[in-house]
Amino acid sequence: MRHFPTLLLHELRMLAVAPATYVAGVLFLAVMGMFYFFVLFFYDNAPQTELPSTLYFQLFWMPVFFMVPLLTMKSVAEERRHGTLEATLTTPVSALEIVLAKFFAVYFLYLLLWAGTLVFPFLANSYLPIGRTDPRLVDPASLLGGYLFVVVSGPLYVSLGVFASSLTRSTLVAGMLAFCLLFILIVSGGLLLRLPMPESSWANWLQPMLDYLQTFRQLEDFTRGVVDTRPFFLYASNTILVLGVTTLVVEARASA
Repeated sequence: MRHFPTLLLHELRMLAVAPATYVAGVLFLAVMGMFYFFVLFFYDNAPQTELPSTLYFQLFWMPVFFMVPLLTMKSVAEERRHGTLEATLTTPVSALEIVLAKFFAVYFLYLLLWAGTLVFPFLANSYLPIGRTDPRLVDPASLLGGYLFVVVSGPLYVSLGVFASSLTRSTLVAGMLAFCLLFILIVSGGLLLRLPMPESSWANWLQPMLDYLQTFRQLEDFTRGVVDTRPFFLYASNTILVLGVTTLVVEARASA
């Protein structure tokens, strides 16, 4: 892993000079700022039982579905299309180092974009009338829990995007595939629980597992200040699994 720091700095440098990075950042902050404004609008015009930050983080799937594929679709697919990936693997650099460098570079940018949204509640609390009358805009437990969930769940989402990019030479196909994988991961647990389950032993075994995989329930717990250790293990273990499979795919594609 001695080449990993060099590769990571290279990936961060490439993201820093890419115009698409700044376009994505501006669009992300604009869209999330608009969502936060609408949350405050509905919160101010009708009584709400939830905190503004809790309602706001329920929209976290928007940047995940669209920003993660946008940030990851070029990571491996573009290098395969230009033939630079195979050339890089002829050097003493390993496939694992390449995959980890791309993963951590995108994950750092993902967290940086989310960190930019921290200004929304504090600006609203300082300059909007609702902030002077309702201190719950900057509720510490809700904000810390919501951003902690972003940090914990982000590695799995980014690793799925990198994995999708490793399967094809087309960046467009990689983005669409990443969107589908993320959609299945986030939505499938809740949808399957709504289906009628037969009274059988396998259904009784399946239902607790699907309940454990409900992303929005995990998010709701975090934003209410209830931090469970199970999501930490769930996302960390699956991230390691996906990155391991991605490394095998990169090695196989390069040797093919």
